[in-house]
Amino acid sequence: MRKLIYLLIIVPLFLVVACSNEGDTKNNGNRAGETITITHELDETVVTKNPANIVVFDFGILETLDVLGIDVAGLPRGNMPTHLEKYDTDEYANVGSLKEPDFEKIAEINPDLIIISGRQSTLYDELANIAPTIYLDIDTERYMESFEENLQVIGEIFDKEEAIETELATIKNSIIDLQEISAEVNVKTLVILANEDKISAYGPHSRFGIIHDVFNVPTVDENIEASTHGQNISFEYVLEKDPDILYVVDRGAVVGGESSAKQIIENKIIEQTSAYQNDQIVYLDPNYWYLSGGGLVSVPKMVEEIKTSLTK
Repeated sequence: MRKLIYLLIIVPLFLVVACSNEGDTKNNGNRAGETITITHELDETVVTKNPANIVVFDFGILETLDVLGIDVAGLPRGNMPTHLEKYDTDEYANVGSLKEPDFEKIAEINPDLIIISGRQSTLYDELANIAPTIYLDIDTERYMESFEENLQVIGEIFDKEEAIETELATIKNSIIDLQEISAEVNVKTLVILANEDKISAYGPHSRFGIIHDVFNVPTVDENIEASTHGQNISFEYVLEKDPDILYVVDRGAVVGGESSAKQIIENKIIEQTSAYQNDQIVYLDPNYWYLSGGGLVSVPKMVEEIKTSLTK
């Protein structure tokens, strides 16, 4: 009789637990299998929410994922920005370079999602044949808008909307502070890229146009050509425009492995400029300005560097 009573109690309990576990499994399966459609400049892509294996070809997106605590499976490990050096280990698959992906390695990873930007745009179809691929790049003519849009996509895919809102609010407040400073400081500036023995200028709506378009720092020349590689200029041009602050991005420091900009820039001609004479040649960190950019680490660092230059 005792055995019968025991069975009458235990069996229903077992069934309740089993049903509960089955329900949990189904719910987890639904969450894991939930998909969303991401519309981007190159296509519409169906993406599984919270993908496990992620390949990232944009360092700005990588730093954003890092801030949000989202791990990745593979990335191009050449010319890694110093603030992302922890990813330059065998723990992460090396999927080629920014311009030459290793398609075999990517296929071997079997990613759930590939994230690309401008340097890989022409290879979109090949990458999309391997796995769902989305294009998240910064539109320099609408920097902050595209920056926010990219963050919102990341937030939606990884259920990080609240964290994104918090990070964005902090960044926006810091930009407002910087804009107030730039409105009070009467200076004209010029942004140049140093590449070996050549220099090129960048103005509004360009690769480094955030300085003028978002931070509201005046430029010495409103007519600089807004091309990807900047407008080729001479040192005589810099002297003619005579900026109060000369911002320099040293490409060689992060691509060639050696910094040479200071030796190139601070020559007899540049020594005659107001920027040189007032100790206002500012070497911006190329890890944020050239290699990365458009991420939750680089944008705040950009704000900080320009704010420091205007308040020194």
